[in-house]
Amino acid sequence: MSAIWFFEDVNLFKVLCPHKFAGFKQNHSFDTYDKKDYIYFEQDTSNKVFVIEKGKVKVGYYTEEGQEVVKAILSKGELFGEKAMLGEEKREEFAQALTDNTAICPIGVDTMHDLMRQNQNFSIKIYKFIGFRFKKLERRLELLLFKDAKTRLLEFLEDLFREYGSKSKTSSDRVIKHPYTQGDIASLIGTSRPTLNILLNELKEDQLIDFNRKEIRLYYKSA
Repeated sequence: MSAIWFFEDVNLFKVLCPHKFAGFKQNHSFDTYDKKDYIYFEQDTSNKVFVIEKGKVKVGYYTEEGQEVVKAILSKGELFGEKAMLGEEKREEFAQALTDNTAICPIGVDTMHDLMRQNQNFSIKIYKFIGFRFKKLERRLELLLFKDAKTRLLEFLEDLFREYGSKSKTSSDRVIKHPYTQGDIASLIGTSRPTLNILLNELKEDQLIDFNRKEIRLYYKSA
């Protein structure tokens, strides 16, 4: 299965950013953000989409009680703000840089539509991407609403394996090489970092997983 944040494992920045196209190159520039800078807020005008050239970006929203809900944590080559292409007038979410020197490629909606009109195959891939993004978000929100923290973690690990995993060549282990910190994972499954650390260590003690900063090994088989 191809990673759903990429089109056929192709980094979107390499094929989408307007500076790659002669007709758009002259008037295009990049935006740079430091850690915790907001790229846009909820209720901002929605007239651009963005591709990450460098760094990581958090996308989410706040509940009426002020609780932050993280929808996605994205890295190089990934697209966000895509609802602008579907007619969204005001942002329903925020986007925030998670790393210093996060470089973003902004693309006006009109420019995006021009690129899509010029290449039907590219247009199909964009809409396919949006469909995958909505499907993944629905699944994540379902987990947050109806599952306990340990179940959310186990199902998140399964999703992570489908995106970043491979089977070990020397054993039956499933190996996940991923870009997330423990803080990222905690945000994505709706729990605190200390609770996540407890859950990971419980799974490790039960010999279901092993982990370090950049790799998780799954010893169990999903149902």
